[in-house]
Amino acid sequence: MKNYSLLIIVFSIFFANAQNVIPLYPNKAPGSENWNWQEKEIFSKAFQTQVVYNVTQPTLTVYRPTNVIANGTAVIICPGGGFRTLSINNEGTEVAKWLNSKGITAFVLKYRLVKSETDNPVKELIPLLTNRKKLDSINAPVITLAINDGVAAIQYVRDHSSEFKIEKNRIGIIGFSAGAAVTAGSVFNYSNSSNRPDFAALIYVYVGALKNTTVPVDAPPLFIAAATDDSLGLASSSVKLYSDWLASGKSAELHMYSKGGHGFGMRKQNLPVDSWIERYGEWLHLNQFL
Repeated sequence: MKNYSLLIIVFSIFFANAQNVIPLYPNKAPGSENWNWQEKEIFSKAFQTQVVYNVTQPTLTVYRPTNVIANGTAVIICPGGGFRTLSINNEGTEVAKWLNSKGITAFVLKYRLVKSETDNPVKELIPLLTNRKKLDSINAPVITLAINDGVAAIQYVRDHSSEFKIEKNRIGIIGFSAGAAVTAGSVFNYSNSSNRPDFAALIYVYVGALKNTTVPVDAPPLFIAAATDDSLGLASSSVKLYSDWLASGKSAELHMYSKGGHGFGMRKQNLPVDSWIERYGEWLHLNQFL
């Protein structure tokens, strides 16, 4: 009998966390209907993580908490990777599992990316990181599409809130690096209450490539985290967004760590920055999303 009960518990946990991949659009993604290359995934030695590239059909991968602790909150996760890759573990699935442990339903978003000309997208990206203007220019058309995917993801989750057993007024979004740009773009470009995030988190965000950075009248509360020694020099972007939210009388919380570099995500470095996710959890609790 004890073994039978244990088996039931194991299967309950398995099914609670079972992945469900959902196409974001019912047909071809608007604006990229002629894209016909194949999405791929590899392990990047340079990034030391699995990366996804050549995304043409955006999807949401659902990670559900157990029913015992589910609290009705949902968070859409946007991994980073320079709009060329998605750091799918360090800034995606590992974040989702942490959120699940807090009772939050998580959705990892694969948004559209610039086409890779080889099977080494990271090698293609690295030389462009030293020329931000050139990189922004090349990425610009896809950034618009990626932000559209972020807005559509919020709309999709809210439209299907009853199916996922989440509350329509407890839907947030978090992004890392380029994914944080998608997140910020979603915050700046929602059109109505149905695609507005209720809260947002920006982790080592870059806003230089965004066309619209006007703080909305009903801007959601922001959680922002980055490292001063960010190797891409993105610390100032976080400070600017925090200052813009304060100037507009909106709620924001900023954590700027002296060390941590760029792309720390869920990676442990035995530094204070490792605890950023715990600070995020405290912020969620403070804002009554836990």
